[in-house]
Order: sequence, then structure tokens, then C-alpha cells
Amino acid sequence: MAKTFNDIPLIRPETPLLDTIDNPFHLRELEENQLLTLADELRSYLLYSVGKSGGHFGAGLGTVELTIALHYIFNTPHDHLVWDVGHQAYPHKILTGRRDQMLTIRQAEGLSAFPKRDESEYDTFGVGHSSTSISAALGMALGASMNGKDSKAVAVIGDGAMTAGLAFEALNHAAHTDADLLVILNDNNMSISHNVGGLATYFSKLWSSRFYNTIREGGKKVLRSVPSAATFVRKTEEHLKAMVAPGIVFEELGFNYIGPIDGHNLPLLVQTLRNLKALSGPILLHTITRKGKGFAPAEADPVGYHALNKIEPKSKPKVAVPQPAAVVRPPKQKYQQVFGNWLCDMAEREPRLVGITPAMCEGSGMVEFAKRFPDQFHDVAIAEQHAVTLAAGLACEGIKPVVAIYSTFLQRAYDQLIHDVALQNLDVLFGIDRAGLVGEDGPSHAGSFDLTYLRCIPNMMVMTPSDENETRQMLYTGFIHKGPAAVRYPRGAGPGTAIEKDMTALPIGKGLIRREGSRIAILNFGTLLPAALATANELNATVADMRFVKPLDTGLINQLASEHSLLVTLEENTIQGGAGAAVSEYLASMGIVVPVLHLGLPDKFVDHGNHQQQLAATGLDAVSIKHAIEQRLSELESIHGAAS
Repeated sequence: MAKTFNDIPLIRPETPLLDTIDNPFHLRELEENQLLTLADELRSYLLYSVGKSGGHFGAGLGTVELTIALHYIFNTPHDHLVWDVGHQAYPHKILTGRRDQMLTIRQAEGLSAFPKRDESEYDTFGVGHSSTSISAALGMALGASMNGKDSKAVAVIGDGAMTAGLAFEALNHAAHTDADLLVILNDNNMSISHNVGGLATYFSKLWSSRFYNTIREGGKKVLRSVPSAATFVRKTEEHLKAMVAPGIVFEELGFNYIGPIDGHNLPLLVQTLRNLKALSGPILLHTITRKGKGFAPAEADPVGYHALNKIEPKSKPKVAVPQPAAVVRPPKQKYQQVFGNWLCDMAEREPRLVGITPAMCEGSGMVEFAKRFPDQFHDVAIAEQHAVTLAAGLACEGIKPVVAIYSTFLQRAYDQLIHDVALQNLDVLFGIDRAGLVGEDGPSHAGSFDLTYLRCIPNMMVMTPSDENETRQMLYTGFIHKGPAAVRYPRGAGPGTAIEKDMTALPIGKGLIRREGSRIAILNFGTLLPAALATANELNATVADMRFVKPLDTGLINQLASEHSLLVTLEENTIQGGAGAAVSEYLASMGIVVPVLHLGLPDKFVDHGNHQQQLAATGLDAVSIKHAIEQRLSELESIHGAAS
């Protein structure tokens, strides 16, 4: 959740040393005693640039020293550096030739908010979803070995991303290879910061030193002939490490565990990474960092300062001019607030309700619910697959689980959705957040495919509310429905529709006529309804708010097809296999011949920009919708004219 902090200076700081670094080759020409100065300048520039552009904030401040040390020691891009998620990669972008472009980040035609392969050769792997770094880096390490390359692979993963099963699957595999893989656990959990101290630092230096590792590997060879002695020595080493570091689990997996060390101690990072670069096999370096390091408000509130809004310059005070009294309208609610309020209201009435989220409590609007109903709330961390199967297990016991999950993250649990929920026809409701395009976060976070991948699953009920009140009523409808159901809603605020406190179940599979017209019927699925109505007012078209993708309102489709010469389906989902495709499939199955125009997301990934820019670019704003309909009408008239 982004915050604005108006004390961040809008004037570019003096960064004479940073200004000489156009790529990591320049960085590696510096003397080690210059790196601390560079870190100060890099942190200052990051504060300035994010204040000007908005974007991810706290995580990058926490990786300034680590980023410098990695590019200083490793020969990037020959050595592959893989960032997990990408929130912490802003310093990496600054040091890899994109310093002056940082002011364009998350804007149309500007830098991506995440590492992106076609943006820079230093971005070795495109990310956005979490917990992919170890698998990707391991693949790069194995591939380099097959190709006879001497490059190293380094994965940087946060302690939050380490909660996902994918990370442990990769760790388990890596330990059974001879890949030269370094995994850096960037841990900003303050509960273990006491481990950063003299004894832990001493052993970290020792364990990463060439002397220790030469003895360690040589001892293994000598003791192979004496299995009992080898076992004793290995156990002794493990217990020694366990006394000063929480790394025994990684040692048991087969990694050489180093740490924890202070991730803001730049000389120590450089020394440790230099030692580790000379070692082979799978290694895990555990660093302790502080999210928001160097900016007190972000250190105190790492969740609130995960990202910043763009900071606008303060304008000069204007002379007050008397104005007529304005009509005071309540602020528009975000769909996440609508969901959170409904969840609390429903929990008051229904003790069987359990809310589940895979680490998106704040983003999904569940903070109040978590406080008021802690025994009915489960944040399972970044484990989408577990979230869905956990819900299935709860449903087996007569509990009614509500899974709040981003559309793009539900993709990661698709097998569980099919096999564990739908196949068994279990009573689970999915509140699918961030449906459709998501603006500045770009294609990795866009909910472009959920209507397509949901409607092909047997037993699923799929609903597409057009406003805040429909969202509330559909959530209630899905909750009392027996079987799997999904309500998909977008990021951000709704159109300002009044929300009824009472909850009323909607008739399943029934749409509404929102405007009567002639010739053209627009079948709207979801929150593009205002654009549909604006277009219809100009073209005198009928507008149907279809509301349900599955089951379809086939009766309404029959009526619209019989009374209009062109049907237009409208959805903020990929056209392939989406709601419009469902309409055409039904018409074809019934032998109903009527021209149909499908408007939705094209067969490509939509680049970042603000939401309105994205809608315009994909032909889903009111102007583009009107133009597309007029063009199709012209084509149909030409065909009919030629036929006559």
C-alpha cells in the first residue's frame, strides 16, 4: 500500500561518484574504500527518484549495500544475478545503466517496476511473482555447465518469498546437483536481528574463508574411508553452526550455509562474497537487512512504506475566492474495501466463515477482519497452492472458506483449484482481486486470464460485478451458493455506486438490461459498464449487464440476438476463451446466426502505464469502443450492399 511522504526532497541530490557509474564495469574500477560513499549516494538518489516517480521503496533501501557488493565482486552480466519478485531491484537498475531513466519507472514507455529481460542484459530473468529466483538461477547454473561456461549464478530471495513451496523445491533439487549456485537469503525480519553480532560474524568469516573450506573438503576426502569418523565430524560441524546461526535446515538440505551476517556492513559483504565466489557447489548466504534502511519513517513502518506515491511539488498558496457551497459526496470505495467490509459483516452473521489469504492481507482489504476475527483468519504466507487446498480441507469439515487472492496469483494454484476444489465440488468462495489490467505494476500482475481459465472448469460459478454494490451482493450470493464460486473485481475505486447494507442473493445466471436501444446490443461483463453506457448513449445501443459468465444468461442472449443486428461483448479479460467466446459458443451450439464483435484484451501482454492508458491502448475506453462498433457496422453494411 503506497504512501506519500512530502519531506522527501524533490531536488536531485549531489551524487558525483554515482554519476560516474554507468554500468558495473565502472563500479568494479572503484577502490573498496569508495564503496561506502557510493552507498550513501545511491540511497540518496533512490529516495529522490522514487519520490519523483512513485514506486517500490522500502525493499530497495534495504538492498543498497548488497547490490553494490554483488556487482562489485561478480562479473555481471557474465555472472547471472537473479532477483526474486523485483521490489528490491531498484538499486540494481540504477547501477546497470538506467540511472537517468528511473524517473520514468512504472510509466507508459518507461522502465518496468520489475527486472525485465528485454530491458537490460543485466536483468537475467523477468520476475513479478515471488519465489522463482532459485529455480531460475539453478537452471542458469546447470545450463552454463552444459555449455562449458565458467559463469556463476546468484539468486537473491527475501525471507517472505522463502515461504513459498517453489523455493524449497528448488533448494531440494539444487542440493542434489554440483551446480555453482549461490543463494542469498535477504532477511529483513527483525525478530532475528540479534543474530548479527560478534560471534555470528566471526563464524561467518570463518565458514566463508578459503582456509576453512579447504580443510572442510579435504577432511571429507580423508574421512571417506572411516564412515563413523566422517559422520561424527559432520554432526559436530552442524551443531557448532546451530549454536550461532539458524541455518541447520539448509545444511540438512545439502547447502553450505554461511551467516547470518549484517547486510548493511558493506566491507563484510564484499569480503564474504569474494570468499564465496571462489567456492563451488550450492551455497546459501544469510544476510540480515532492514527494509527502508536509511529513511526513518520507512524503517518504522516497512509495510506502509513498501511503495510510495509520486510526490507532487507544493504549489504556492492561492488567494481564496468565495465559492458556492459544493455538494459533499462520500469518497468512492475501493473494491478491496468493499470486500473487506463484506467479509466483516458476513463473519458477524456466519461463524463458519474463514478468510484465507496468501500474504495479501493489506492489499486484499482484510486488515480489519484479521483484527476482529483472528480465529477465523489465516494468512498462509506466499503459498497460493496451499491456500487453495487448505480451503478445500476446511470445506470438507463443513466450514465456509473465503479465499482472497489476486487474479494473477490464483494462476499459480490452478491445479489445486481444479483437482482439490472443483473436482470434489467443495464449497469454497474465491474473492478474485486485481482482475483485469492493473496499471503501473504491468503484465506480471495483470489479471488478464481468469475468466478464461475459470469458465472451463466444471462446477465453477463465475461472477463479474459492474460496480461496488454488485460486488457486495455477488459475494453474498457466492457465499450461500453450494459449491465453488468466484467473484472477480478490479484494483482501485469503483464508480461511486451506493452500497446497500442489506445483502440479497442474486438470481443465479441472470443479467439485467441497463439501457434499451436498437440495432446494437452491448453485452457487458464487469466494470467496463460505464464505458458501455457512454458508448450506447451515442449509438442508441442496448446495454446488458450480464453479471454471470458461468452460468450464462442464455435466455437474455436469445432475446438480444433476436432483436438486434449486432452483438458486442465487452470484458477486461483476454478475448481468447473469455466471456465473449462463451457467448459465441452458445450461439453456435443453438444454430443462431448473428454478427458478434468481441472486445477485450488482445493476444499480447500489455505493458505498464496508468489504467486509462492501458484501456485506450487495448481499445477498451469509450472512444475506442465506439470506433470499433462503427467500423464493424460499416463492414457489415458493405457486405450486405455487395450481396444485394
